[in-house]
Amino acid sequence: MRIQSLLAAGAFALAPATLFAQGAPFIEAMTWTEVRDAIAAGKKAIIIPTGGTEQNGPHMILGKHNYIVTYAAGLLAERMGNALVAPTLQYVPEGDYSRPDFGEKPGVISLPTPAYDRVLDAAVRSLKVHGFTDIILIGDSGGNQQGMTSVANTLNTEWAGSGVRVYALVDYYQQGRIQARDYLQKTYGWDAATVGSHAGTSDTSQLLYVQAAGIRRNKLAPSGGSPTSGVNGDPTKASAEIGKVIIDLKVNAGLAQYQQLRAAAR
Repeated sequence: MRIQSLLAAGAFALAPATLFAQGAPFIEAMTWTEVRDAIAAGKKAIIIPTGGTEQNGPHMILGKHNYIVTYAAGLLAERMGNALVAPTLQYVPEGDYSRPDFGEKPGVISLPTPAYDRVLDAAVRSLKVHGFTDIILIGDSGGNQQGMTSVANTLNTEWAGSGVRVYALVDYYQQGRIQARDYLQKTYGWDAATVGSHAGTSDTSQLLYVQAAGIRRNKLAPSGGSPTSGVNGDPTKASAEIGKVIIDLKVNAGLAQYQQLRAAAR
């Protein structure tokens, strides 16, 4: 089933059981025999999405990244045509939990390096055993990128000549952010300060598109309403229409990097 159809049907609801409809590429909603048969039929690429559990101001749920990157991974798999999607990693580097100020915004969970890298490494090694040959890492948060790259580099060196390769698609996040800001500036005239860097126009728009129930509309305010809100930018300018464009930009940036890296590996 197309990812866009799932969204239109309201399948991306808060209840996890409704997130994965039959025919979607998410392996956690498949039986082991279905995964086996998909691999045998040529679906030998798999995407490991990494999200995060962090504060996003008073107006947006802590799991913002998880909903966005899960949807984006499904879209990427659909565009690749030969890919499945592993469960989204919700625990990622979110700062130092030993700092005194870490507890000021309750609910944030941090999995710093090296623990984060080890989880990714174990997941990739597991998927290699089952016959996946292209193992793709995407991350929806800045802190995820270095560990993804480190794991990919280490395993690609170890597995050289094996026919299995790990791809850390950092352009999904890095180029996606640049392209999103360019789009918002050219289309609406909003500068970087207006758009913001966290829980602002871009982030809020993406969640509005994927999971509108995750936005507390009565809490929307420029800069979150206060200097200590945890919001950078103006989420009141957000819209689902903007979110769709930005997610497309991110997915296309990741896909382009995958194609480039794959061609270079050959």
